[in-house]
Amino acid sequence: MTHPKLLDRDIDPRLPSNGPVASKGRRGTALLCVVCLIIAAIAWVTGLSQTPADHQERQVAGDVDAAPQYPVSGYFISASNDDVFNRNKLAEIKKLGGDTVITFGTLLKPVSPADLPLDCIVERKSCGQLLNDKLRVNRYFTYSDGSRWGSPALKCPQDKEVATGEKLFTILVVPVEGKGCSSSSGTYDVIVVGGSSRNSDDPATSLASAATELGMQYFAGLPSPVKRTDVDYLPDLTYQRTLVAFTERFLEYQANVNNVAGLAGFYHHTEMPLTNSDVFQPILNLYTLQNQAIHRVFPTRSAVISPYLDTRRNSPSITLDAARKGALRIAETSAGVPLNVAIQDGMGTGKAAAFTPAEAQASVDKYAESVVGKGTWESKYTAPISAYMDAAAEGLSQSQAVLWANLEGMAPATGSNACGNSLRGQTTKTRIDRQLQQLYRATRVISFMWDSYYTCVGAGTPLKSQVESGIDAPVVTSATFQAGAGKVEIAGFNISGGKATIAWTTASGQRKQVSAEPSLTNPSLGKQLGLHPQLEMITVEVGPTTLKPSQNPLINVTNRWGAGVSYVSSPNG
Repeated sequence: MTHPKLLDRDIDPRLPSNGPVASKGRRGTALLCVVCLIIAAIAWVTGLSQTPADHQERQVAGDVDAAPQYPVSGYFISASNDDVFNRNKLAEIKKLGGDTVITFGTLLKPVSPADLPLDCIVERKSCGQLLNDKLRVNRYFTYSDGSRWGSPALKCPQDKEVATGEKLFTILVVPVEGKGCSSSSGTYDVIVVGGSSRNSDDPATSLASAATELGMQYFAGLPSPVKRTDVDYLPDLTYQRTLVAFTERFLEYQANVNNVAGLAGFYHHTEMPLTNSDVFQPILNLYTLQNQAIHRVFPTRSAVISPYLDTRRNSPSITLDAARKGALRIAETSAGVPLNVAIQDGMGTGKAAAFTPAEAQASVDKYAESVVGKGTWESKYTAPISAYMDAAAEGLSQSQAVLWANLEGMAPATGSNACGNSLRGQTTKTRIDRQLQQLYRATRVISFMWDSYYTCVGAGTPLKSQVESGIDAPVVTSATFQAGAGKVEIAGFNISGGKATIAWTTASGQRKQVSAEPSLTNPSLGKQLGLHPQLEMITVEVGPTTLKPSQNPLINVTNRWGAGVSYVSSPNG
């Protein structure tokens, strides 16, 4: 049984690749070791089932012409009211290997009658005045998602479709008490939806249609409450009943106009940290209620929840135990809906860190430093992202929910990486490769956000162009130097089909180096372990040897496309 550990990384100028490299030092966690043991066991069993020559021959014959795939398969996007623009965007994402797009939800905003759209006119009266004359109105709301709504959304006798000039509005009347269309008290909440041009394309139907045509998945954002004025990290649920009723109306509208193959499910716009703190119980309750609505209207569709991390030592950071229990509490809100929990990795905000055991004593990079100040990764953050992914996986193992990761495709703003008017700055391909090394636990990696972090010119080259030009770069997630057995096992993305060079120092102080093609290749490691399906493992024979204590072997990997990366491994890993 072998014990792979995650590699450390920093750039090796000797190689043409811009991939990550390890730095010196060592430190580990029990959770990481558990995953390593599983990976090693699968690799060992695979080796018993076939000879090295047979396995290598199959790989060369079957996969040598395969195109490289980047391990990110989904992106948050902004919806447009132009069909051509939406289709071109999805086609561009698909070109990079993406198959999933997600839109954020829209706020259901409480407003006064005076704050209703001035151009919402019915019978020469404002929408608010007309309805107030005919109904006992409790509260008014607006919902401006850019969709046309109209007749497909009308359900109750007092609902209305309003056309004013070139704009379209839909007025939904929701009972304050009782179910259906009538309120037992005669009091109603009124929601004015839309205000988009009648000549524009509907963003939701446009994206669902494009996703269907291109064989992709679209997750539509759910309605969300505004934040409380006293505690801005919690939702205002004083109108929870209306929000839930409107969520169901929203879903019924989607069922009428968007019930196509491309509509994979829905995204919960309201966010919370990955924690089990009772402070966030109102958000968990909201998830349950909205999932119940999804299950009633779309029993075969799934949902995505994306909790965030904060692991900074100088803030109320989330512990690994809280993350483990928090993941399970989120999963328990599913209400029968297949649930994907996509953990935000926190690197884009500087609230969490992608570092390995050997990098614990290395200085944080310039982006993280702009948030937490100077210091080492370990002194500034409680644990690496990979440890939180392990904890979340353990929590979700007690449920039917699936672990995803939300790779933050931006970086803290430093003054030199501006990305338009965005709050954060442009990041680099090297940095998101570093993040990917921590996210192999996730069965799918999505990323925030295509518009505009992947598209902005920023410091010179859009991130999407960096990804496209470096799409064949290998990304190593773990390695084990088994001195006694004379072999090195390396796991990662896009690492097979080439060769590896291993350099190390023996216990007697002799410097050695071996360059060889893998004797074993397992392209299905991730699928076998229930990890990311693109995760592979290669085994390189170095011959019986010894390893100097506290030695950091240098591992250079070149894949079938000629792209290479250099890594410095921790001792025995």
